[in-house]
Amino acid sequence: MYRMLALPFFLQLTGIACASMVLPAAYALAIGEYHDARSFFYPAIVGLVLCTMIAIAVSTRPHHHSAFRQLLSLLAAFSVLPLILAVPFFEAVRNTSFLNAYFEMVSCLTTTGATLFEAARLSGPEHLWRALVGWMGGLLMWISAAAILAPLTLGGFEVTASGEPGQATPIGTKRDDVSEAARRLSRTTQALVPVYTGLTLAVWILLQVAGDKPLVAISHAMSVMSTSGISPVGGMIGTNSGLAGELILFCFMFFALSRLTFSGDTGHANHHRLYYDPEFRMGLALVALIPTILFLRHFLASFEIGDEENLIAALSALWGAIFTTLSFLTTTGFVSVDWATAQGWSGLSTPGLILMALALIGGGVATTAGGVKLLRVFLLYLNGVRELEKLIHPHSIGRSGLLSARVRREGAFIAWVFFMLFALVLAAATMGLTALGVEFESAMILAIATLSNAGPLIVIADEAPLNLVTLAPQAKLFLALAMMLGRLEMLALIVILTPELWNE
Repeated sequence: MYRMLALPFFLQLTGIACASMVLPAAYALAIGEYHDARSFFYPAIVGLVLCTMIAIAVSTRPHHHSAFRQLLSLLAAFSVLPLILAVPFFEAVRNTSFLNAYFEMVSCLTTTGATLFEAARLSGPEHLWRALVGWMGGLLMWISAAAILAPLTLGGFEVTASGEPGQATPIGTKRDDVSEAARRLSRTTQALVPVYTGLTLAVWILLQVAGDKPLVAISHAMSVMSTSGISPVGGMIGTNSGLAGELILFCFMFFALSRLTFSGDTGHANHHRLYYDPEFRMGLALVALIPTILFLRHFLASFEIGDEENLIAALSALWGAIFTTLSFLTTTGFVSVDWATAQGWSGLSTPGLILMALALIGGGVATTAGGVKLLRVFLLYLNGVRELEKLIHPHSIGRSGLLSARVRREGAFIAWVFFMLFALVLAAATMGLTALGVEFESAMILAIATLSNAGPLIVIADEAPLNLVTLAPQAKLFLALAMMLGRLEMLALIVILTPELWNE
């Protein structure tokens, strides 16, 4: 075990990625898709052999396992590892380019869920591979948030930690030639993998009981836990589970609202119950407020078409708004079947701008969700309320509330810096896409969808779904870069580019 911990983190990830190719190969063999079975099995064998040879070659060399080096490995995982993951997918699909396969794997690994392929074009093993890569990407972020980003006070932890972003906390002493950073990564993996896997299996079983086919059930189970929104049937509209399936997915989406649902390191006051977590409370408030506003909007509009007394249509419209709101707030991107019912009931189309705003806010810190994150938005809200109080009562003293005074001041400042960085990157991404020939409105939607890791926005945000296949190769590479930036976050990238840290 110690020898495995001593290996470079990126090499460990590569070995796991190659080993995971056996699963779609076995599924393809079981259903008689022999070409897909060979396409996944041969790269798995070759990759495992190469990883083993490299591991033997470097096993006797000392390796520096600081949290900063692990952060570099995480960057390499999102940029280089998709090249390896794309090989079996490219061989299995056959009638696509390697660039498209690479884009697809970047989208899956970053849990964005944007796709270049129609659901009917891909086979079952290929759909399983996409969902599996997205699931592993979500697990990677779960583990990395606690084991890599938290010690470096990044990924949302910078607003509650006492240190500055990028300044690693003391990691203790080394033992048996394996650094404490590597041991922390091992402990976090052992603690979170059973939880993540168990929750996924629970969703899979429940969806099958509700009527979904095994492939659809496991794909949606992986997608909801990783917030990737990957589906082999084009979303909820192609499922057999109906309302029961949506209720199951709805319940498990709450794990992306707050890390307190599976961890206790919230850094706020002495309350340890989920109800007192500011992220969870803000998420619940948004899930309650926005559907209510949409429902009232549709209800008033229904008077014009004389359908205001249709109670079933009203309840369907309300449920469609609730499910879709939570789905895009967690950057999952599943759209309720009743979302279209809501539009048909009132005769009005729901603007995609609301869904774009929800995706930008994102889920909780240290979860698989993307976006700015609820905690940062909550701190900005508290800071704004406090500034208004000081305008009215200049000599007043701030209340303790849910968060400490330090978090309301320094934490809010760091959250504001991150928000400004995110806005600048969003503007730059939009300008870059327009320079590559994309229309402005489409460029804005693409930039928000990729930076917030909410790929299904591309299909639903505009009246006409955007076709990624028609984009130029340069635009696809640009979007892949935006997905990596959104997943790793801008503060982490600034830390990586800081020259002083390279001397460690």
